[in-house]
Amino acid sequence: METTKNRWLIALSAVAIHLSIGSAYAYSVFQLPISNQLGWQTSQVSLAFTIAIFFLGISAAFFGPFVEKRGPRAAATLAAILFSSGLLISGLSIMLESLPLFLLGYGAIGGMGLGLGYISPVSTLVKWFPDRRGLATGMAVFGFGAGALIAGPVAASLINIIGIANTFFALGVTFFALMISGALYIERPPEGWKPASMQGNSGSKKEVKEDLAQLTAKEARKTPRFWMLWIMMFVNITVGIMIISVASPMAQEKVGMSIIAAGTMVGVMGLFNGGGRIIWASASDYIGRQRIFVIFFAVQFAAFLILPSITNVIVFQILIFLVISMYGGGFASLPAFIGDLFGTKELGAIHGLLLTSWSMAGVVGPMAVSYVRETTGTYDATFYIFAGLLFVALVTSVLMIRNINKVKAEKLEKKAA
Repeated sequence: METTKNRWLIALSAVAIHLSIGSAYAYSVFQLPISNQLGWQTSQVSLAFTIAIFFLGISAAFFGPFVEKRGPRAAATLAAILFSSGLLISGLSIMLESLPLFLLGYGAIGGMGLGLGYISPVSTLVKWFPDRRGLATGMAVFGFGAGALIAGPVAASLINIIGIANTFFALGVTFFALMISGALYIERPPEGWKPASMQGNSGSKKEVKEDLAQLTAKEARKTPRFWMLWIMMFVNITVGIMIISVASPMAQEKVGMSIIAAGTMVGVMGLFNGGGRIIWASASDYIGRQRIFVIFFAVQFAAFLILPSITNVIVFQILIFLVISMYGGGFASLPAFIGDLFGTKELGAIHGLLLTSWSMAGVVGPMAVSYVRETTGTYDATFYIFAGLLFVALVTSVLMIRNINKVKAEKLEKKAA
C-alpha cells in the first residue's frame, strides 16, 4: 500500500530547489570582479545574465511537456544537472578567460536549468495544496526571491577568499547537492488524494472552489484567458524588472539619496520582493486571484502617476517597495491562477508557456528605461510611459474577470439544461 508523503516536506523540497536557482538574482556580485580580473566590458559580463533570463522563459515553455510526462522528480534532477553544470562551466571559462564559453555556461546551459527548475516543483505543489494554492506556490517562489539574499553575501565573501573561478565551482557543487536533495523527495500526490481539510469525514471540511476548466496546454492557448494572463504577467514583470535594473541611480537622481542609502534601499527591495510573494499569494486564496491582479495594476498605475512629482525620500521608497512586492506577488500568484483557470491537468506546461512573458520582459524593461533616460535626460518620462502599460494591464485584468464570469455562466446554463 502506497504511503503518502508529507506535503509540507514536499513544499520544503520545492523551496530548496528555488533557493538554489534564485541565486541567479545575485549575479551582480560577479560583474565588477570579472570585469576587473579579465578586462571584459561590463556590457559583455551583463549579457550572460540577460541570456540566462531569456533561456529561463524559453526553456520553461520547451520543457513544460517534459515535466508533465516524466514527473517533477526527473525534471528537478535534470534542472540540477543543467544549472550546476552552467556554474561549473562558468568557473572553467574564467580559468580559460573565454567569454563565449562563459556566455554558453552561465547564460544558455545555466538558463535552461533555471527555467526547468522554476516550473518543475510548482505544478506539483498546486496538486498537493488544492486548499491553499496561493500559500503553497508563494512559499516556493519566495525561495526564488530569497535566493539572492543568501547567495549574494556568500558569493561576495568567497570571491575574496578563493577567487572567482573557485567560487563558481563551490556554488555549483553546493547547489547540485541542495537541488538533488529536493528532487529525490518531491513527487505528485496519489490519484484522487485530498488533504484532511477536504475529506468528507472531517469535521472541519473546507470548501474549495471548482476550477474553471480542465484544459491541456494546447487547448489553453486557444482561450482569451491565456493571452490576457500573458499580457498581465508581461506588464507586471516589465515594470518590476525596470525598477530593479535602475533602482540605485534612480533613487540618487530623483530624491537625492546617497550611494550607500540607495544601496541599502536595493537590499530592502529584496525583502519586499520575497515577502510580497508570500503575503500577496496567501491573500489571493481568500479574495481571489483575479481580484489580486486588479489590485496590483490599480495601485501600480496610481504609484507611477505620482512618482514623477515625489521628492520625499520616505514616500519614494514606500512606493518603490510597494511596486516590488507586487512584482514578487505576481510570480507567486501565477501558478495558482493557472490552476483556477485551466485546472491541474497540464499546469506545468501552461506555466512554462506563460513564462515566455518573463523572457520578453527581461529584455524590454531594462532596455526601455535606459533608452528613455538617455533620450529625455530624466526618469520622469519613464514613469508616465510605464503608467500607460499598467493602464492596459488594468483594463485587461478587468476583462479577465468578465471572461471568467461569462464562462461560469455558460457552465451553469449547461448544468441547468
